[in-house]
Amino acid sequence: MTTNINSMRTPHNYYANLVKHQELSLIPHFTLESGHQLRSVPIAYKTWGTLNESGSNCIVLCHALSGSADAEDWWQPLMGRGKAFDPRRFFIFCANMLGSPYGSASPLTINPETGRQYGPEFPRTSVRDDVRIQKMVLDQLGVSEVAAVIGGSMGGMATLEWPLCTPVGYVKNIIPITTSAYHSAWGIAWGETQRMSIYADVKFSNGWYNPEPSGQPIEGLGTARMIAMLTYRSHNSFEERFSRRPATRRKQPTPVVPTGLTTPPSPSSSEASTPLLCQGESPRNPQSTPYMSQNGQVPMEFAAQSYLQYQAAKFLNRFDANCYIHLTAKMDSHDVTRDRLPTHLGLDIPIPPRNEHLKHVFKNVPPQALVISVETDVLFRAEQQIQLAETLPEAKFLNLESQDGHDGFLLEFEALSRAITSHLRERCPWLYATGFEAFSGGVRSDEVISSVFGEAESGEF
Repeated sequence: MTTNINSMRTPHNYYANLVKHQELSLIPHFTLESGHQLRSVPIAYKTWGTLNESGSNCIVLCHALSGSADAEDWWQPLMGRGKAFDPRRFFIFCANMLGSPYGSASPLTINPETGRQYGPEFPRTSVRDDVRIQKMVLDQLGVSEVAAVIGGSMGGMATLEWPLCTPVGYVKNIIPITTSAYHSAWGIAWGETQRMSIYADVKFSNGWYNPEPSGQPIEGLGTARMIAMLTYRSHNSFEERFSRRPATRRKQPTPVVPTGLTTPPSPSSSEASTPLLCQGESPRNPQSTPYMSQNGQVPMEFAAQSYLQYQAAKFLNRFDANCYIHLTAKMDSHDVTRDRLPTHLGLDIPIPPRNEHLKHVFKNVPPQALVISVETDVLFRAEQQIQLAETLPEAKFLNLESQDGHDGFLLEFEALSRAITSHLRERCPWLYATGFEAFSGGVRSDEVISSVFGEAESGEF
């Protein structure tokens, strides 16, 4: 049993209120994989389109680590009339994952047992927990089956788990993008360096800080975001965009969320001694921040440095440190074979699991999944998607040509639109029986807008 709560503000959660017009369902109690039971569990979600009478035209979109339920923000050029996700054909559902700051149960929600925010005491959750609890919301909405589940990165992990955590046949097809069957040592190691950056910030206070932009462990969370950006893009994308060009000051800063933050100026600027501040924060001793040298000058000379500083500043005003720690740990736990391999396959199951183990786990996944890779992805390497294509039943593999690395799945809109539309027409033909206008195939430049929860940016940073 779930309780629907119409669009409402959550006064204790600054970040949830960044997502406009989302819905909340309240789950009275939910037992996590860990055995921990949550009570009064909010799940934030958004929908587009209308569910048909049979409840069979649902498409589930799964967001990445720093995304939200607002898929129209991070995949805006793919959504709309005549687009890959046309709300006249589909009932489109996207829910915020547990542990994310944007409305679902997380370190920012109130613990009903203590009356205060969970903070660092919020229990660990898994991708499987997300699928099971989101299925409860779909049941409440009257969804009888899911035509397709689509998501990239952490959302791709959820995409793989949907047919494994729901009754056989409930999900008709999946499109996992830039993801893997299990999180690699490489991915785990990158996540750990980011978490250690946050832990090392004295302002983190073991997780008991004021969970708003001005109270975040700015140095640690900002550094974590910089590290992450290096895994999300590629060598060639940085070289092509920045090379050794000097940093320049933005003429008209336009932050995605109005916070007063701007791109740090170049060393020659008269304002070069101004540190990055979150909204409402007072200037600090220049020597207390890694963004400044001991003489109070911002040690920036190159555009690549300025870009990372800009990305950190933007992120600091839309994300929470405890949530970041929680979600990266959730990704670390991802392994589709965990507790799913019978003993007759061998007591000493190798790490990582072999293809025959993955084939066993995936044997009831609907056939002909579309596995999408980005050729320059250094975080989820192409061989991980090739392994998925080899072990998912009759799967197809598509390699996107992109210089943008892992973030290509949030930036290569036109290629994704064509690939996803073609695949859905082939695998879900009953959803295309109506005579709506045909998919246009292209993405106009004016459709690519700056994204709050994704990576699209219009113009220079």
